Amino acid sequence: MRKDAVQNRERLLRAARRLFADRGLDVPLDEIARVAGVSIGTLYNRFPTRDALVEAVFADRRATVADLAEQALATDDAWEGFAAFLTAVCELQAADLGYNDLAARTAPVDGDRGYGLMLEIVERAQSAGDLRADVTLADLAFVIWGVSATVAATRQTSPAAWRRHLALMLDGLRAAGARPLPGPPLPAARDC
Repeated sequence: MRKDAVQNRERLLRAARRLFADRGLDVPLDEIARVAGVSIGTLYNRFPTRDALVEAVFADRRATVADLAEQALATDDAWEGFAAFLTAVCELQAADLGYNDLAARTAPVDGDRGYGLMLEIVERAQSAGDLRADVTLADLAFVIWGVSATVAATRQTSPAAWRRHLALMLDGLRAAGARPLPGPPLPAARDC
């Protein structure tokens, strides 16, 4: 790409990152272009769809989540690693409304680096006897989706309320005192 094209792309990404973080993923694309100082045509030349822009803006988040998963797996205590991973992912959600929206709309995809690591975190905590044996990776989507709604609902009045929500859910995921779950788990993300 030409130098000015690279600069325009970077300005679009910076503007989108800031606007998404402050207001969520539904920010009008023409506003992103205006804040970046480019035309809407330039935005569409670089990112033909909203999804393409979102993908580019949050590509680093996928890498961050995978890194967090590796850190969790390096933790000696399987439950502590599991809980620390979920807490760190939820912290990302609470800090960025755009990422929070994205987390509420998507689930881990088989084949992604992070997917395999997250599966390993779940299996490791189950093997240690700490995590309910009937929990699947797809069940963790409930945690992320639930925290997403809590972040959105309490951001202005009680920004840390998601931590209480997560603590309640973590207690429900513990193997001790688990009761049979009603219904089957969600299918893996690739099967949805």
